[in-house]
Amino acid sequence: MPTHSSLDVLPLSSGDRDAWDPLWQGYLDFYDHALPTRIIDLTWNRLCDPAEPMGGLGAWADGKLVGMCHYVLHRSTWAEGTYCYLEDLFTSPPARGRGVGRALIEATAEAGRKAGAEKLYWQTHAGNATARSLYDRLARHEGFLVYERPLV
Repeated sequence: MPTHSSLDVLPLSSGDRDAWDPLWQGYLDFYDHALPTRIIDLTWNRLCDPAEPMGGLGAWADGKLVGMCHYVLHRSTWAEGTYCYLEDLFTSPPARGRGVGRALIEATAEAGRKAGAEKLYWQTHAGNATARSLYDRLARHEGFLVYERPLV
């Protein structure tokens, strides 16, 4: 497996769907979550639509997609500009520990900067120690807890 320096991180494009599907499913499996096919299709279409305030990035090594992330640009009541929320991040198990996650986070930060975002932020499960060891080196945990309430 190549190191971070030999990765290509590029925006996902419509032709990447077959490579993205297994990573997206791996991410959903990791969080023990299932989505209907119509939502997966909708997500993919949004990621590839330049009119949407979201985007997707893929990390490629030797012609194979080994990691992916999705981000959302949004306004904030706390800032004049926008924020960049890194919503999903996943690296294929054989590629872990090789700089893929770091490369995707840095590429997301750059995409956010180019879009005029003032900050990049993300969340993970408290028990995701592997990811948190990377995140603690790249960003500051502000101590906030996330609460969810379904509305439908």
